[in-house]
Amino acid sequence: MERLHAPARKEKSLPGRSAGPVDTPPFRSFRQPTGPHGRTVEGMRTVIAGGHGRIALRLEQLLSSRGDQVAGLIRKPEQAGALLAAGAEPVICDLESAAVADVSRHLADADAVVFAAGAGPGSGEARKDSMDRAGAELFTEAAERVGVRRYLMLSSMGADREPPPETDPVFAAYLRAKAAADADLRARDRLEWTILRPGRLTDDPGTGLVRLAPRTGRSEIPRDDVAAVLLALLDEPRTAGLTLELVSGDTPVTEAVSAAAA
Repeated sequence: MERLHAPARKEKSLPGRSAGPVDTPPFRSFRQPTGPHGRTVEGMRTVIAGGHGRIALRLEQLLSSRGDQVAGLIRKPEQAGALLAAGAEPVICDLESAAVADVSRHLADADAVVFAAGAGPGSGEARKDSMDRAGAELFTEAAERVGVRRYLMLSSMGADREPPPETDPVFAAYLRAKAAADADLRARDRLEWTILRPGRLTDDPGTGLVRLAPRTGRSEIPRDDVAAVLLALLDEPRTAGLTLELVSGDTPVTEAVSAAAA
């Protein structure tokens, strides 16, 4: 596991941290808001699993452009350039082969984490399990070990029910893997988690208008808008403990997140 060259960042002390071993840290709440939409004035450090993904890259750019520190876990060194262009620190860490101690070291200075990784198109049933389930559970375990409470899970609509018999076997394996990862996260009461389940993803330009609710019905959502909602969720601590579906709608992102948290 190695970190590649990234833009220099200002080191900061984290409240509640100790110099003890990473396996037995004091748990801390993520920073309490002091600015609009819950954002802290000095900015947070967020680590994103699946840092080269299309939603992750958008989120990294949003975070870095407002002055936050952001790192993305990637599998391949050649993916680093895209993260650097987005203002993120690339960190080589393969969640399908890493030990929990390795991942924990990469999360030790984070204020929040986002799981946005996945086996991706063209992968089979085995990798849906080893990445979308086991990789997520490893990342979750690492976050819990080092005391990073705030955790966003990018899940999938349909992960809350058994796939119908006619479902493509690989897609069914994906939904079951996401369901298992979500269940593992919900069972960890030391994490302040929010699970986001978007509808069918598109690369259309974002509109900034969404529908965000426990149930939305099936529809589409641009990846731009998913990233914007993830950003707003990071800023809204009252969404902890919620599982939310997301599709395009007619409510501005920040208003939709505030309404969901109310």
